Amino acid sequence: MFSTYNIDVLTEQNHQYLPIENTLSLQNIFSISWHPSLWKSLPAKQLPEYPDIHALNYCKEKLKHYPPLILASEIRAFKNLLKLVANGEAFLLQGGDCAESFDDCQATIIRDLTFTLSQMSALIEQSTGLPVIKLGRMAGQYAKPRSQAFETQNGLTLPSYRGEIINGLDFSVKSREPDPIRMITAYHHSAATLNLLRAMNYTQYTKQQWALDINAHPGSTEPEHYFHLLEQLYHSQHHIINKQPDTSSYYVSHEALLLHYEESMTRQDSIDNKWYNCSAHMVWVGERTTDIDHAHIEYLRGIENPIGIKCSTRMSGEKLIKLIDTLNPSNEVGKIILIIRVGKDAIHAYLPELVRTVKEHQRAVIWQIDPMHGNTQSANDSMKTRHFNDIAEETRAFIHILHEMGIQAGGIHLEMTGQEVTECTGGLQQIRYTDLSHGYQTLCDPRLNRTQSLELAFLVGRHWHNSL
Repeated sequence: MFSTYNIDVLTEQNHQYLPIENTLSLQNIFSISWHPSLWKSLPAKQLPEYPDIHALNYCKEKLKHYPPLILASEIRAFKNLLKLVANGEAFLLQGGDCAESFDDCQATIIRDLTFTLSQMSALIEQSTGLPVIKLGRMAGQYAKPRSQAFETQNGLTLPSYRGEIINGLDFSVKSREPDPIRMITAYHHSAATLNLLRAMNYTQYTKQQWALDINAHPGSTEPEHYFHLLEQLYHSQHHIINKQPDTSSYYVSHEALLLHYEESMTRQDSIDNKWYNCSAHMVWVGERTTDIDHAHIEYLRGIENPIGIKCSTRMSGEKLIKLIDTLNPSNEVGKIILIIRVGKDAIHAYLPELVRTVKEHQRAVIWQIDPMHGNTQSANDSMKTRHFNDIAEETRAFIHILHEMGIQAGGIHLEMTGQEVTECTGGLQQIRYTDLSHGYQTLCDPRLNRTQSLELAFLVGRHWHNSL
């Protein structure tokens, strides 16, 4: 249950009536030093310039009065699961779209992604013996940071596409103009997605379609036990459900980028009086918005949600420790997830030093690999891609390096889909550069398709055993 007020208190400071929950005292009220709107006083990167401020404020007020998408109690429960991950008792599987599309808010697309995550979790679970927590990049992943604020085509310069919560992909003046009403649209699409996820959780709808189109690719070199494992999982009806802890549920996450939306979805809980971002179970901060004295970190430091920190080679150990201390001053277990994204060629030089720094400072973190972003290549002028072997190699190196340093890998973070798209090359399907145009559907960065995702899940288990 979220904040309900039954008394008014007259403050001596400003002689204005403030609503106060019945569990709060005047002393508690005056000790509160953070508010979701404080970020506005600091520099902010990656935010759009809305032409109509009145429309922006109207939409924000509407959102503030909408029901929460996620309850504070759900966030607390999810954080307890992350404590298991931090203690080496569970594995975190996070995956979904680079940037969600409003048009893809469809039952079949949502179902196929969640089923693929379930299948991947079963493969990892069967190989590692650990329960797998499923966290989707979904029901809110509508905003994207961009390296350039504007782009030019045929002599016309327009704002860059920043995700459907901000503007449209079509290269036109109307489409690229930031429109705050898109935040309302994003809310309703997120609610629809969560409605289906909760229905599947409630019914424990776990019927799987395990068959892979492997026979169509005679050049496959995967060992026989891969196929035996898939057959075993197909006939098993209880490996995902009836788990202790319960890992049948799906949780959701997104990048906390559009602060106007994140602020509007922040609620103070009536049970513990703390602030929660009620649009997701977990949010993360990207490398473009990690300045400690800037708006995004100011906002994130005040919420109770678990927070992911994207770490590229530009993230020094010194800066990371300052970030962790700002976002998690009490060193709470399960609060901070470090998402490593450096590429297969850099991980051997970068990761050990970062691990040593965190260990020396005794900071409680979860180590997670994002093997996608650091391995991006240009296939041609209009298409980005990633090669499956590069993704698999960075994943292998991550698991091995951590094991050698006495740390268990906490999870993997993927841009992926449950559809058989052709956006990343390689894998069992032997997708080539010339195949990309056949099913290139992403709004931004290339994703693993269903078959590639399952293959990678299998390799996670193999690398896990090889590192022991």
